[in-house]
Amino acid sequence: MTRSPSPVTQVVAIGIGAALFFVLGRFVAIPTPVPNTAISIQYAILAVFAVLYGPWVGALAGFIGHLLIDVTGYGIWISWELSSGVFGLVVGLLLLRNAVADGEFTGRTATRFALAVLLANAVAWLVVAPLGDVVIYSEPANKVWTQGALAFVSNSLTAVVLGIIILSVYARTRTRTGSLSREQ
Repeated sequence: MTRSPSPVTQVVAIGIGAALFFVLGRFVAIPTPVPNTAISIQYAILAVFAVLYGPWVGALAGFIGHLLIDVTGYGIWISWELSSGVFGLVVGLLLLRNAVADGEFTGRTATRFALAVLLANAVAWLVVAPLGDVVIYSEPANKVWTQGALAFVSNSLTAVVLGIIILSVYARTRTRTGSLSREQ
């Protein structure tokens, strides 16, 4: 089990994670027929950062990255920016105890990751974003729950598939704890 990253590492990870989230969300988003909702691959990267660097890195990278996307595009929708932060926070909390950085990415870890991503997306896109839109912006409930449902499905698929691939490859690049032996 790896120890938690230093505060300096976490601050750097927040900056890099937010920047990657912004670039992927702003320039690689795949439009859908549902207004202001896209298929987004940045949630896979956000989930990976949350697993490797912890829940606060996931929360802040998601919130800041989504804020940057909205400032340069749709305009600020605090309910959606908060949802991205909630996603990163929940994934990070549910995978606090993992050994990916130590080179271990087992089937059990992949299953935990997939379940964490599904739960985090459900909380973010089926609860926080739609409720926030209705309460804060007085948006029509049927519209925002349709947007949330699409975001839940597409973000879950992309984050699970790409996240498992990225974490698996990353773990293979790491030296497993206890795998080195001393030559006699």
